[in-house]
Order: sequence, then structure tokens, then C-alpha cells
Amino acid sequence: MSESPATGAVQTEEEIQHLLAKLPLLRQQIGKVVIGQRTVIEELLTAFLANGHCLIEGLPGLGKTLLIRTLAQAVHLTFHRIQFTPDLMPSDIIGTEVLEEDHVTGKRFFQFNPGPIFGQIILADEINRTPPKTQAALLEAMQEGTVTYGGKTHILERPFFVLATQNPIEQSGTYPLPEAQLDRFLLYLNIGYPEEADELSMLVSTTGKRGEEVEPVLTVEEICQLQALAREVVISEELLRYVNRLVRATRDRSLPYIEKWVRWGAGPRAGQALILSAKARALLAGRFAVTLEDLRALAAPVLRHRILLNFEAETERIQPDDVARELFRLVPEPKSPLPR
Repeated sequence: MSESPATGAVQTEEEIQHLLAKLPLLRQQIGKVVIGQRTVIEELLTAFLANGHCLIEGLPGLGKTLLIRTLAQAVHLTFHRIQFTPDLMPSDIIGTEVLEEDHVTGKRFFQFNPGPIFGQIILADEINRTPPKTQAALLEAMQEGTVTYGGKTHILERPFFVLATQNPIEQSGTYPLPEAQLDRFLLYLNIGYPEEADELSMLVSTTGKRGEEVEPVLTVEEICQLQALAREVVISEELLRYVNRLVRATRDRSLPYIEKWVRWGAGPRAGQALILSAKARALLAGRFAVTLEDLRALAAPVLRHRILLNFEAETERIQPDDVARELFRLVPEPKSPLPR
């Protein structure tokens, strides 16, 4: 048996296996609607189990919104969609106070009306189409799980996920997210064009009769149990030290590659994100120990929004993903990566 440090609930081996059996069903339900994009789906589910927010970038029409909406349909959580536009105000997200009157006493008072941020899965659609002032309205909710208005703090219902989409910043009418905002996202995913066979399947499934309905698979309690279970996944001391060296290497000016291309390296939160997401990925695979492959698979989505490249890198078309791959060549691998 294992005892969850988050809830204190003792789970038997049978209960754990029952929970893990729900994960393939969750993939199956998402796969009814979202064709292809297997890597992005796995990374999204990884962030979901790690209890982290997720940013998905891709060109319009590639299914970013559909992916998030389908995930919301496959779980028993309240879902709110916020369409970010240039004229969106912070109060349109967090809510506002309205003047009301007590019909018995005749006294007037201000009543807080919660905005769409008061949900459990929040789709922040095209988040970079709104100015940074409005983007910042999400900061407290994403970091603290609370919303403060008029000097009063309101606690958001758990679990709470912000799943945001954005168009590439080269597109007209977009505003780059501030670094502080980007750092609140556990993973930064890129969604690209589908494979030929997948695209053909999309044409068939979306131009004929109505497709299958997505059925909810996980309850709130089961999601919380899986998130607690993910934190219990073991990572060896060697791999912990390796993650620390990887992140610190992004700031090491003695490395010619970093000195040449990187303006700012990743901070400690990058190491936390890599470890938590690696634990969640291991659990998704039915394992209870992190492997080196887990770290390799998640280095890019963890680091691509936490590394700032210099102008020379941009002119040479060097991407943060290139830096993430190079780190595994620059930093020697641990000799005994598995727990003893």
C-alpha cells in the first residue's frame, strides 16, 4: 500500500491499478475526436497528471482548441472558455463588483460576480491576442489558485488548470507573453501539421456524419488521487543531480555553446517542472520510477519557454529546442540513473 502525501488516503495495490487503468481510457476518449498529434496528447496528459498549466502554440486550424475542449469533455470538471481579444479587460476574466439592493432593508451593497476564471479547466484561447495587462490577470490564479478583488481573496476550486493556446508571435495582432507569465506554464507544447494519413482521416471523419460523443472517464477525486500518485513516483538521486546540472548548464557561460547562443538561462523552476513532469510521464507509462528517457522526452517542452536566446541565435535560426538537445551532449549522463 502507499499513502498519498497530498490527501493522506491509503491506497491498496488494487486501487492503484484501477486508477492506472483509467489512463488508457482517457487517451481513447480523446482519440475519438483528435486524430494524430500523439506526442502533443501525451505531453498534455503529462501536464494534467503533474497538476501543471499548459501552453500550446500552433498555426490556426490545427486543432489546439479542439484538443483542450475534448480533454475537458473526458473528465468530470467544470470547463470555461475565454476568448482572448485585443479589447478584453482583466475584469472580463476575474469578475467584477456590481451594486445591488437588499429588497427587505433597502440598503445597497457591492456584490462580487465571479468571472470565467472560476472553473476547473480554463481554456485561454489565443492568449497572446490580448495585451500584457490583461494576460497578467491570470498570474495570481495560475500561481496561487486564488483571485483577489477589492481586497478580498477568493479560493479557486481544485483541481485547477489553465490550458492556453497561442498563435505564433510572427502573426499579426499578437503580443508576446511576459517571461513571468510564461514561467507559470509547466509545459510549452508545439502542435504542427498532421501526417498525411492522419490528415486524410480528419477529412473523412469531419465531413461525414456526426462523430462519436466523448464520455467522461475520470472524476475529480480520481484526478486528485492520480496527481498525488504521480508525486510518489521515484526518481534516483543520480537523476536529481543530473536535472540540476542540466538546468544550471543553461546559465553556464564557460560552455561555448551557451555563451554563443543563450542570453538568459533557465531558473530553478525549470528543474522542478522537469522532475514533476517526468514523474507524470512515468506514471502514464505504468512505471513508478523516472528514467533518463523521461527527462529527454520532456526537456524541450519544459525549457523552450524558459530559455531566452540572443539576437545572434535568432539570425542563425537557433531554437530553444536545439539548446535542450545540446544539453544532453554537454552534460555527462549519470552512471546509475535508476533507483537502487
